[in-house]
Amino acid sequence: MASRTGDLVSPFQPAHQLDLDALLRYASVNVPDFPRSPSKFTISQFGHGQSNPTFLMEVGFGAAVKRYVLRKKPAGKLLESAHAVDREFQVLRALGDHTVVPVPKVFCLCNDPNVIGTAFYIMEFLEGRIFIDSKLPGVPPERRRAIYRATAKTLASIHSANVDMIGLGKYGRRDNNCRRQKERWARQYSASTAEGKPASNPKMFRLIDWLRQNIPPEDSSGVAAGIVHGDFRIDNLVFHPTEDRVIGILDWELSTLGNQMSDVAHCCLPYTVVIGQNKHLDAGFEVTGIPEGIPSQAEFLDDYCSASGKPWPAKVWKFYVAFALFRGASICTGIYNRWLLGNASGGERAQYVGNHANELINFAMDFIARKSVLPEYPPSVAQADAKQFGNGNKIQNILDERGRFVPSQRVLELRNKVIKFMEDYIYPNEKEFEKLAQSDARWTIHPEEERLKELARKEGLWNLWIPFDSAARARKLIFGEGPNPISDGGRDLLFGAGLSNLEYGYLCEIMGRSVWAPQIFNCSAPDTGNMEVLLRYGNKEQLEEWLMPLLEGKIRSAFAMTEPQVASSDATNIECSIKRQWDSYIINGNKWWTSGAMDPRCRVLIVMGKTDFSAAKHKQQSMILVDIKTPGVHIKRPLLVFGFDDAPHGHAEISFENVCVPAKNILLGEGRGFEIAQGRLGPGRLHHCMRLIGAAERGMQLMAERALSRKAFGKFIAQHGSFLSEMAKCRIELERTRLLVLEAADQLDRLGNKKARGTIAMAKVAAPNMALKVLDMAMQVHGVAGFSTDTVLSHLWATARTLRVADGPDDVYLGTIAKFELQRAKL
Repeated sequence: MASRTGDLVSPFQPAHQLDLDALLRYASVNVPDFPRSPSKFTISQFGHGQSNPTFLMEVGFGAAVKRYVLRKKPAGKLLESAHAVDREFQVLRALGDHTVVPVPKVFCLCNDPNVIGTAFYIMEFLEGRIFIDSKLPGVPPERRRAIYRATAKTLASIHSANVDMIGLGKYGRRDNNCRRQKERWARQYSASTAEGKPASNPKMFRLIDWLRQNIPPEDSSGVAAGIVHGDFRIDNLVFHPTEDRVIGILDWELSTLGNQMSDVAHCCLPYTVVIGQNKHLDAGFEVTGIPEGIPSQAEFLDDYCSASGKPWPAKVWKFYVAFALFRGASICTGIYNRWLLGNASGGERAQYVGNHANELINFAMDFIARKSVLPEYPPSVAQADAKQFGNGNKIQNILDERGRFVPSQRVLELRNKVIKFMEDYIYPNEKEFEKLAQSDARWTIHPEEERLKELARKEGLWNLWIPFDSAARARKLIFGEGPNPISDGGRDLLFGAGLSNLEYGYLCEIMGRSVWAPQIFNCSAPDTGNMEVLLRYGNKEQLEEWLMPLLEGKIRSAFAMTEPQVASSDATNIECSIKRQWDSYIINGNKWWTSGAMDPRCRVLIVMGKTDFSAAKHKQQSMILVDIKTPGVHIKRPLLVFGFDDAPHGHAEISFENVCVPAKNILLGEGRGFEIAQGRLGPGRLHHCMRLIGAAERGMQLMAERALSRKAFGKFIAQHGSFLSEMAKCRIELERTRLLVLEAADQLDRLGNKKARGTIAMAKVAAPNMALKVLDMAMQVHGVAGFSTDTVLSHLWATARTLRVADGPDDVYLGTIAKFELQRAKL
């Protein structure tokens, strides 16, 4: 069972006595809202952990009691660079103020040793649960799975933080992290075992030599670098008192910038060795048997990789686990050394860690001798998606063909089917769709559209955008772990075809050649982004109520974020309020440019607003599902884009007046809006770029046809040298941008969202600007006809121009690109 955070205290260790009067005086001045002249002030020491001494401060005033946590350097002689509480304070403040990473709020840092003898900081006390034993004894199996999944997602949230944007760009070196850490811990091991201290182990030096020879190439380049916690494990997490989610990450003493996969391996150590409080260590879950409900190591890694966007680490996993065991052995030796000197924060339990150090070395040597340590493919691909590819050996285009911009045979077949469908059904009906959109009945649905949607579904061209990892999560939630009933009743492709971002790019481009096509294939915005939110963050009830009808194409959706009175590209400006009232939320605010809300099939809005205006600025926002028919939701008017109202889709201005929504409709929980918003910018971030390539290709096609059929000044336009020159430049720009977009998609698949963001930013700038240039040239060749609705060119141009703002302002992406360039110059 879990331990309550307040129950983990014990009597003071003699080496850690504090000057309580001096501490009280300091806290009264430096901690906001600290009780003045308290009636009670007591200090007790947390006994869990072996690093910086940590204390519970209880301050009474009247009948009330406030709790704080104090964390300080140990007294006495310390190893160089160890126990830097100022760095802990720095990273906690940066993450707490600027990210959705769950950390306790820090109040003040004191570097004056005259107060209590050493440097210290004070932070908030988190009332919650800590699971000391990684086996989770006494916890039901289904909750064990949820706890481990929350652990993986929390680690991914740390690794997704943009260090440059939150002021931690100089928190550590990013390159050669494992190499430098190996040298550092080797030096500390030697220092801890020198001259009458614990005897050194010869195997440790053989382990060090093996590590030196097997450092992964990614370490030297810093490609896997970012914030590293340094001691991330389940017993350093505070879980909500009743819910299986993390509310705080503790013990940041070893944090730095570096190779994040080392964090992951450290967290996975219980699968190899269980480090407890006994005299000897136990073999890990993979030897003794995985407790019921706890995921396998591969499943845990799959959860982490899906949440963080990291590539599957099969080829390098042996190094990272061996490195984690080596580092653990060095740390244990240091703790045992401090115990011999009388200043180990863990008290008498520290006497056992001398044995632990040597046993960790033995576990490491056994581990590197194993032939295989991880499956070649993640379980979500090897199991959940194997059926879609026929059998396991046909999953080649998800993993082993990345980086090669040549579509596989399977993707080519799908691409040809999409092209044929466009030629047979979409292009011939464009004028009919446009005619209805210009009529008095424009806010109705053309009957041919629904017929084509059903036909596309039967052709297997339905929901092609869905990433395979998101599909696997939804299947498990809705249908459980057993046989997949979705294959019955003609619904086998409801969760897509299991494509990677790169593979979908070849198909999305074709759909982009018509403004009407994406919705026919159920691949249009904002539905794709909203479905992605539900796939990744919705609970089972939300998936059944809203996701399934969206996947079936029975309803449509809209995303309500932008507000008329504030600059909404900075989401901290959002003013819409979402206030809890009993078992409901009350929503008040105004939104506009809510694309899709005018569609008569639109049934659900994802609304972003603030549930707590006093929280840290990135934890005020929440997202909630709102039935568009709820009383108080008022569609005020459709908005025009360069004269186009995009009927029947539309862009609406909406007011929310005391809209009452069930509390169960909140997505992921209060204060998680920013986290969801970042996840919503996953694979969908490139869909607009892919479609713009298709729009430009349509422009090139129409340009060429016009130039070959139209004469001016005695000859065809295609015979004029100036036209030929401009057309050639358009083709060069288009091909250059296509390669950039494919490279960005490939990086999303191989490196994940975070590592690909620089290339994504380049694609975001390049694609709309290229499309505008090509479409402008096509319109010019058509003369005044190009500016009318007699061709699709003006509508395609208006859409492309809008995306330079709607999909993120150019200046924001240009700033991101420039920062990456400056970072490279500093390395």
